[in-house]
Amino acid sequence: MLRTTKELGNYEIEATDGPIGQVKDFYFDDDAWVTRYLIVETGSWLSSRKVLISPLSVRHPDRLKQTLSLSISQAQVKDSPDVDTDKPVSRQNEEQYLGYYGYANYWGGAGFWGEGIYPYGMALGYTEEGVDWKARQQEIEAGLRAERVRHRNDDPHLRSCAAVTGYHLRAIDGEIGHVAGYLIDDETWAIRYIIIDTSNWWLGHKVLIAPQWITDVLWSDRTVSVNLSLALIKSAPAYDPNLPWDREMDRRLYEHYGRAGYWADDVALEIET
Repeated sequence: MLRTTKELGNYEIEATDGPIGQVKDFYFDDDAWVTRYLIVETGSWLSSRKVLISPLSVRHPDRLKQTLSLSISQAQVKDSPDVDTDKPVSRQNEEQYLGYYGYANYWGGAGFWGEGIYPYGMALGYTEEGVDWKARQQEIEAGLRAERVRHRNDDPHLRSCAAVTGYHLRAIDGEIGHVAGYLIDDETWAIRYIIIDTSNWWLGHKVLIAPQWITDVLWSDRTVSVNLSLALIKSAPAYDPNLPWDREMDRRLYEHYGRAGYWADDVALEIET
């Protein structure tokens, strides 16, 4: 299911033995456009410390209760590596964090998460029918050190959703709106759509743009460029945040832009893995 970052920001984060806090922001990978970490404000129980929570630790969100349940404890969160969320997160920060929880690196594979599209397939203790998890974990750990050496100096390309909100959208023939939010797939944690508010440009409405249609992001100029025309964006189906987004809406939007749907790629990757 697709959920807005605004909705997820209202969710309570629950460890296995009690509350953690609330989501304040998200770090996404600007190569794959996948949410890599939730920035959680812990509140008074941990002196309002901000901590990173990986989707590897998240169970399925409960929309009715507005909670995100974790597979980790309060003590684990309390003792987790202290990462300054007001500064760029380095690959070494990530290695330390993932190593602390016993998680494999998510980078280096063909999928969103290693070779797959779902984060829970990489989490310690995950089991699936017919798979020897212990052997799989040993295999992962065997290559982990070499993988870390190869990628130690990589730029993790992590960006703050909150920081990118407000960036101007530039079509091939002019500016048309600004980034107003994001729609995140709560199973893969991919950013499926960027919500664009066009009202300040032509008294329009909110429309959706898929990250795959972006041709360039100028971080210094705070602009996002797409290879779409103003007319095509103006005539796109309006996005109503009060209506749940479904696959039929996906189809209509992609048909309007003349693009192949992302879900076909997801199915192909699932079959391969």
